[in-house]
Amino acid sequence: MEMVIKQKCNMKKDDKVKVISGKDAGKIGKIIKVDRKKSRIVVEHVNIVKKHTRANVKNSKGGILETEASIHWSNVMLMCNHCMAPIRVKILTMEDGKKVRVCRKCNEQIDK
Repeated sequence: MEMVIKQKCNMKKDDKVKVISGKDAGKIGKIIKVDRKKSRIVVEHVNIVKKHTRANVKNSKGGILETEASIHWSNVMLMCNHCMAPIRVKILTMEDGKKVRVCRKCNEQIDK
């Protein structure tokens, strides 16, 4: 029986991130999908792989499609829209009990 350890991830869909390691290091993109069970995320225009497909109803011709593959979320850092730098996140609790993500460098709120 395999036990899955869930790690904390303070990244959400549509956040802007910068890849810090791997073949696409330095690229900046938007998060398309977050898989919390596998600790992986899909970032647009990062980790492009070629997938060979057969002809089917959706794709009348077969061929080679290029799609984004997932990467581990430890290989990316969240980008602050205000200071335009990769940052670590501080989570604050507001008076009404709502949690808010804040940039550690400029103390600006990250959530929309």
